[in-house]
Amino acid sequence: MPETFVERAGLWVAVELAAFLERDALPGTGIPADSFWEGTAAIFARFAPENRELLAQRDRLQAQLDAWFVERQGQAIDPAEQSAFLRDIGYLVEQPAPFTVHPDNVDPEIATLAGPQLVVPILNARFLLNAANARWSSLYDALYGTDALPGAPAAGGYDAARGAAVIERARAFLDEAVPLANGSWRHWDGGTPELADASQLVGRAGDNWLLRHHGLHIELVIDRAHPIGAGDPAGLADILLESALTTICDLEDSVAAVDAEDKVAAYANWLGLMQGTLTARFAKGGREVTRALAEDRRYVTPEDGELVLPGRSLLFVRNVGHLMTTPAVRLPDGSDAPEGMLDAIVTSLIALHDLNGPRANSRAGSIYIVKPKQHGPEEVAFTDRLFDAVEDLLILPRYTIKVGVMDEERRTSANLAACIHAVRHRIVFINTGFLDRTGDELHSAMHAGAMIPKGEMKGADWIVAYEDRNVQIGLACGLGGRAQIGKGMWAAPDRMGDMLSQKIAHPMSGASTAWVPSPTAATLHALHYHAIDVAARQAARAGEPVASLDRLLTLPLAGRRNWDAAEVARELDNNVQGILGYVVRWIDQGIGCSKVPDIHDVGLMEDRATLRISSQHVANWLLHGVCTTADVDAAFERMAVKVDSQNADDPAYRPLASGIALQAARALVFEGLEQPNGYTEPLLHAYRAVRKAAG
Repeated sequence: MPETFVERAGLWVAVELAAFLERDALPGTGIPADSFWEGTAAIFARFAPENRELLAQRDRLQAQLDAWFVERQGQAIDPAEQSAFLRDIGYLVEQPAPFTVHPDNVDPEIATLAGPQLVVPILNARFLLNAANARWSSLYDALYGTDALPGAPAAGGYDAARGAAVIERARAFLDEAVPLANGSWRHWDGGTPELADASQLVGRAGDNWLLRHHGLHIELVIDRAHPIGAGDPAGLADILLESALTTICDLEDSVAAVDAEDKVAAYANWLGLMQGTLTARFAKGGREVTRALAEDRRYVTPEDGELVLPGRSLLFVRNVGHLMTTPAVRLPDGSDAPEGMLDAIVTSLIALHDLNGPRANSRAGSIYIVKPKQHGPEEVAFTDRLFDAVEDLLILPRYTIKVGVMDEERRTSANLAACIHAVRHRIVFINTGFLDRTGDELHSAMHAGAMIPKGEMKGADWIVAYEDRNVQIGLACGLGGRAQIGKGMWAAPDRMGDMLSQKIAHPMSGASTAWVPSPTAATLHALHYHAIDVAARQAARAGEPVASLDRLLTLPLAGRRNWDAAEVARELDNNVQGILGYVVRWIDQGIGCSKVPDIHDVGLMEDRATLRISSQHVANWLLHGVCTTADVDAAFERMAVKVDSQNADDPAYRPLASGIALQAARALVFEGLEQPNGYTEPLLHAYRAVRKAAG
């Protein structure tokens, strides 16, 4: 092996990864280095062949789907015939008898509380700290600085009229969530708040008051020396909301990690979080600022006792799925190791620093891992056995490692109860990832016919059934009060007014959490969990019949649609612009998730899931003759100019024509049929590695 690798128990490990693990991660865990490497080698030897076989099974099933759909092109799909075929090939499995999940030692933020969830790229320490510290945030700031209220602050300092509107909206919120025994919060002039429900007053910190509603805390900041408090009869300077209860630190869709250097940087940030030592230094307002993790918050209860509340969001870590391998570790046969297996071992090892320390993250003593992109119950059961082996390696009690299952692939959503059953002792989270789910829908039925335009997908009946089934099956399996049922991301971080009007649908559905793109969005989304009693909504939905499998499996085909040339061009431009805008940052700058301007210059949070949809959609239209290669080439030419102009102010930006990012973007479309399950990672990783090698 090259000098950049060292041998450990028959494995070839990148020098920087071996050094990080032996110097930084292993000390303090009680795990000797020799034992760690021997156990790690044994896990790879046992599970890597099975991982490869599971991926081969994906390919076999896709080939059978392709052949079946090719035979029926142009014909209506008979639901009964499709279901029989899917059962015959093992795509659909028998559903388990009724059961209840029973994970032990689950923190209340996951088991019993309902509130917002952040997802943050693990390679960015500043973003990680912002997310972890977003457990408590200012409602005044969130309302003042966004379009959550009509209009915008006037330029040139504090806008008093805007401030008055913020205070009015915030007092109205208090009237709804924690009403006074008499009168309105609009007229509160200080002193001990006399609430209609006295039990909602739970603590005090100095002059500040702590209130509780639906399990979430509200802190009234009393400061008569503050510019806002000085003009308030009660001295109320701000209202802090308990906002992001949980955060997913992401090693997957939102990062560009293609080699050992990237993986070590990611793991080092996770270690800093688990040890409580992570900091970030950056320039702000002309001075250097150092950010660190927030401390816990302490209050005196009405009975003169002490109440300690977490100062930080409870952290999950999202590992990569089963598909990708990593050059950070080479197996004895010279092949790259499965990346998801390395993630499981290393992120769990690092979490020992939390379990063996003051438990600043999980007070219940658990490790929380989200596992994405699993196809069906066989793959979920594989994860369960893998986590068993990692627990044995790290000398942990069985089911210490908890799992979140992303319900984001067609075979998983069609067999969701069986997937949950496979990890019933450790599951703490299911979530509808409608973006990847749409990408898998496109690829799974690629040969069935041309698909409807991307903008029509959200209204398709299969998505409605998908979202309903996720909650209905989760509740039937006993996740209510034991685990999170989650919903997807609000992708427009600058459109908080729209978010406030629309995202209340998630707690209304009975979901106990939903993804938001920023700490500010988490604070505003927290208002929804005060407006809706999620436990009551779950109780109301618990007896519902599960939406039919036939609805879920209904394909979003366009049928014999007469395509207008202008409509086709608009759709291609929309897809291609999104592909280019995301890929150029991924390849050239290693940015896995960012606010990317769409074709209308609206900033949207983009990651690989959105890229999967756009690239597969164009590939589908090419396959079925809705557009031609010349049409797509023309769209790439038009949109390269558009994306270059949108990034003109970025000094790190390279015009598309001068780099390999354009090649990568074109490959995602023109080689889209051959990509495993339509995933974008293989091509992105290959082109990013070339870009890094070039400097």
